[in-house]
Amino acid sequence: MSIDLGIPTAIGGTAGVPALPEGEKQTRKDFASDQEVRWCPGCGDYAVLAAVQGFLPELGLRRENIVFVSGIGCSSRFPYYLDTYGMHSIHGRAPSIATGLATSRSDLSVWVVTGDGDALSIGGNHLIHALRRNVNMTILLFNNRIYGLTKGQYSPTSQPGLVTKSSPMGSVDAPFNPVSLALGAEGTFVARTMDSDRGHLTSVLREAAAHRGTSIVEIYQNCPIFNDGAFELIKDVEEQRARLVHLVDGEAVTTGEEGEREVLVRDGHGSVRFVPEAEVASGGLAEHVVVHDTSLADPSQAFSISRLDSEAMTHVPMGIFRSVERPTYDDEVRAQVESAVDLGGGPATDADLGELLRGPDTWTVE
Repeated sequence: MSIDLGIPTAIGGTAGVPALPEGEKQTRKDFASDQEVRWCPGCGDYAVLAAVQGFLPELGLRRENIVFVSGIGCSSRFPYYLDTYGMHSIHGRAPSIATGLATSRSDLSVWVVTGDGDALSIGGNHLIHALRRNVNMTILLFNNRIYGLTKGQYSPTSQPGLVTKSSPMGSVDAPFNPVSLALGAEGTFVARTMDSDRGHLTSVLREAAAHRGTSIVEIYQNCPIFNDGAFELIKDVEEQRARLVHLVDGEAVTTGEEGEREVLVRDGHGSVRFVPEAEVASGGLAEHVVVHDTSLADPSQAFSISRLDSEAMTHVPMGIFRSVERPTYDDEVRAQVESAVDLGGGPATDADLGELLRGPDTWTVE
């Protein structure tokens, strides 16, 4: 049910959430708590925290109407370091707790902070059902391809062959691609960014927060203790030019610099592949060039782009894969509650609710 507090509310993805009074401003310091930040030196979590603290003032929301819910893991310490409401919950269940909050409190901006182990292992079902339901929340999925808090076991995103404490001869598991998984679960906003690219990270967060429905942002970040250098190839400035595929809505999907640029085209088997730019014209491939469109109702093209990933990181898509509008679970539930009436046509009462819960099929056991 909605709560009318008689004060201004925000628009877009935070529609219904009380906004700051006109003229009142916030800064990064307003969102930094008094808790000592405790992560290992060099951890990518520091960069993400700084970006989020720097971005939150842009929302223009009251701090008491923002809540961060986390599960278990290094990333899940996040709520301690933000001066908002928050909950350090239980392993993998943050999306479920956030679903309850988003559904019962339309005046809250709900965020979930989770890791690749927390979200994709014990929390796998909770994540995909939040995406399927399209609950109004923003999920930040930190992916360092390792279990960090429990000291270095391989995770659902670890690469095959990775030697860890739980895979001393190398992991034989096939890893999840979180973006592909989210698209397969019909996520309405799916994106990927990286901890070390502050500008890109902030721009993606901005779009995610503006989206009404479930937004999921995979954030590549480094664990210097147990999986150092997992994304070294795409963090190197020189390597980035050839390996990163920056997705821009309405533009052809390309990678590389002038003279060495590659263009993404559809092949005859329903998949996509990169070809040198010169071959597009000479090979008659112009009509097969893939133009990125985040608003496509069918997620097939976005899914194909997400499959460009490989262990060699030759082509790594970055940006927003999909952003579509669909009714949200929490809005629909609140609408049902507000439209509930008793047999006399008036608003539902506690007595009506009790009768509904008991139902017609009851027995008295003596």
